[in-house]
Amino acid sequence: MLLAPKCMVVTQQNEAGMTKLDVDAAPILAGSRYPTPFDEPCMNMFRRRLAKAGGLTQLGINLLELQPGAWSSQRHWHTEAEEFVYVIDGEVVLVTDGREETLRRGDCAAFPRGVANGHHLQNRSEAPARVLEIGPAVDGDDECHYPDIDLHATAAGYFRKDGTSY
Repeated sequence: MLLAPKCMVVTQQNEAGMTKLDVDAAPILAGSRYPTPFDEPCMNMFRRRLAKAGGLTQLGINLLELQPGAWSSQRHWHTEAEEFVYVIDGEVVLVTDGREETLRRGDCAAFPRGVANGHHLQNRSEAPARVLEIGPAVDGDDECHYPDIDLHATAAGYFRKDGTSY
């Protein structure tokens, strides 16, 4: 079982007028939205949508929890969206083009937009891992490319690389 995060996420204003969120009440995205069979390695994880819980509309912040064996996503890169990850607990393997690096508590990685070097995280350890993910909340013109599989994503949905819909 994963421990509660050490950051605060609020539902009531405090004396300074700031809002503290309840992490446990944040909306959760569980599993994967990828079409079969690409969804399978990404099923045993969930994201607590912290920015959404705080009413933020321009910034996406998720608390990703990966169980042993789970992947954060299929390996991908974005045309417009930038991404940043920070490991809070546990250990994950960052897989990019031709390279793997172990990230542990306190390690982080950044992925600039338009850099065609696909990336994802895999939990190859025996314990759960928690990662803070930060990126844009709205990716209207963004496209996502998946170099290892027959998948391409746009705001309209998932497509094969030949343009046919899943």
